[in-house]
Amino acid sequence: MTIETTQTPNFIRAIIEEDLASGKHKTVITRFPPEPNGYLHIGHAKSICINFGLAGDFGGRCHLRFDDTNPAKEEVEYAESIKESVRWLGFDWGEHLYYASDYFEQLYQWGEQLVRQGDAYVDDLSADEIRAYRGTLTETGKESPYRNRSADENLELFRRMRAGEFPDGSRVLRAKIDMSSPNLNLRDPVMYRILHAPHPHAGEKWCIYPMYDYAHGQSDSIEGITHSICTLEFEDHRPLYDWFLDRLGIYPPRQYEFARLNLTYTVMSKRKLLQLVQDGDVRGWDDPRMPTLVGLRRRGYTPDAIRSFCERIGVGRSDSWIDMSILEESVREDLNERAPRAMAVLRPLKLVIDNYPEDLVEEFTVANHPQKPEAGSRTIPFCREVWIETDDFLEEPPKGFHRLAPGQEVRLRYAYIVRCTGVVRDGAGNVIEVRCSYDPDTHTGGPAAGRKVKGVIHWVSALHAIEAEVRLYDRLFTEPNPAGDEWKSFVNLHSVEILTSCRLEPSLKEAAPESRYQFERQGYFCVDAKDSTPGKPVFNRTVTLRDSWAKLDKGDQGNSKA
Repeated sequence: MTIETTQTPNFIRAIIEEDLASGKHKTVITRFPPEPNGYLHIGHAKSICINFGLAGDFGGRCHLRFDDTNPAKEEVEYAESIKESVRWLGFDWGEHLYYASDYFEQLYQWGEQLVRQGDAYVDDLSADEIRAYRGTLTETGKESPYRNRSADENLELFRRMRAGEFPDGSRVLRAKIDMSSPNLNLRDPVMYRILHAPHPHAGEKWCIYPMYDYAHGQSDSIEGITHSICTLEFEDHRPLYDWFLDRLGIYPPRQYEFARLNLTYTVMSKRKLLQLVQDGDVRGWDDPRMPTLVGLRRRGYTPDAIRSFCERIGVGRSDSWIDMSILEESVREDLNERAPRAMAVLRPLKLVIDNYPEDLVEEFTVANHPQKPEAGSRTIPFCREVWIETDDFLEEPPKGFHRLAPGQEVRLRYAYIVRCTGVVRDGAGNVIEVRCSYDPDTHTGGPAAGRKVKGVIHWVSALHAIEAEVRLYDRLFTEPNPAGDEWKSFVNLHSVEILTSCRLEPSLKEAAPESRYQFERQGYFCVDAKDSTPGKPVFNRTVTLRDSWAKLDKGDQGNSKA
C-alpha cells in the first residue's frame, strides 16, 4: 500500500536529497526497529511515519526489524501486535521482515573477532560492581581487574559462556574502549550477558545474548541501511555504534537523530505503560485511554488522523512538548469528513407530545452527512413519545437558555417545533417526563416549515430506540506532564464514565465494529470491537466536538454545518 504524504521539508529529507544527488546512495533503505517488549504507542507512530514515509517518497524501502536481544522481556504477542499496528497505519514492509536474533551467529563471530583483536574482554565483576566502576558524569571510571586478560584466555571464557558453563550474571563480555571517556557509553560497555532463557524467536539455541547497543549498529550494517533514523536519546550512543563498525571493518550506516514525541497528559515510557496495566489503572494495553496504537484504534482514531498528526508536528532536533489538543484536533478534522451522522441520547428524559396521534409513526428521511450527498440517507422513525437529553430541559432556565423550558419552544431536529406544557414528577419530586404540544405545520413541506425558533435539540423515538452502553473517555492524567516519582498520583480517576441506558436511533443497531459516527451535538464515537455483540453495540467516545479543556470555547468544531 502506498501512502501519500505532503512531503513537508525537514532536515532528514534534505540529507537524503543531497545523498541521492551526490551519488552517495543510489537508493534509500530505512528501517523501523522496535523491541518486542510492549505495544507500540503514538510516539512510535512518528518514527513509523518518518521511516516508511521517507523510504516511500524516494522510491526506496523500509525494513521492519525486531531488535529482539532480551528474551526476558520479549513476547510473540508483542511482535504480532507491532506488525498489526504498522499495517493498520497503512505501511507495508513487503518481504523485508527481519529479526536481530537471526543475526546472533554473525554477532557472536564478530564478538570473537573483537576478542582476538584485543578490543573485548570477559569480565567477572557483578552487575553492581560494573555500575560502581563505571563512574559518573563528573568522575571517570575505574578499570576492571579482569580487563587485561590475554586474548586467548578471553576467547576461551567467551566460548565457555556460549557453551552454558557459567550461571546467569557470573560473567559478561565487555568492549575495551576508554574508562575515562566523557561519554559514559564508551566506558567499556557490556556486549554479552549470560541468560539461560528460551528466546521467543530463536528458541533455546542460545544462553548468552547480545546487548542492544552491540547488536543495533551491526544489524543496520547487515541490512545495508542507508539512513539509520532514531530519536535524540540515542545521539550519545552513536560513537559506540561507530566504534564497533570501525573495529569490525564493516559497512558503516550513518545515524541521524530527531526529537522524540512528548505528548501532554500522557506517558510514553513502555515501563510506565506496563505499570498502568499491571496496577489495574487501565483495562489492558488496548484500553481506549492509553496512548498505544491499539488503544487509540479501539477509541476510534483513524490511521489517517494519526498520520496527519505526525505530519503536522514535523521532524526536528529540539525536544518539545506537543499538546494533546493537536492530536485531538487531527482526529476531529478527519472524522468530520468521514463520519456519518446519527442521533443518540446519552442521558435520556422522556418527552410526550400530547396532541400527536397515539398510533401514528412517521419516517423522516435525513442525510447521513450534511456536506456529502454521496454518503446517502437514512430514515428516522418519529412517534408520540421520544427521548431527549436530560440537560436539554430546565424548569428554571438561566437567561440565554434556548432549549426546552416551561412555555418555551424548540425544534426537534428533522421534525417539528414543540412547546413545553408541563412535567410529570416521581415521588421524590424529580422530573421524569416532559409534556409538550407540537405544531404539525412546522415539518419540512408544511406551511410553517420556515418558522424560526432559537433552539434545536436532538431526540430518538422511544418506541424504536435501541438501548446501548456508551463510554465517555477523557484524558488519562490530570497534569500536562505527569513526571517524577509521583507520576501515578496524577492518574485521572474520572477518565472514563460508563453510561448503560443510552438511547440510540435504530439505524445503529447493526453498526459494525470500529465503525465511526458523529453523534449530533455530542461528539465522535466508535463501535467497540472487543465488547460489542451483534445487535448490542458498545460505543466509545473518540473525542468531543470541541476541546473541552481549552480556556476559550471554540464552538462545535466539526458540527458547524450539521
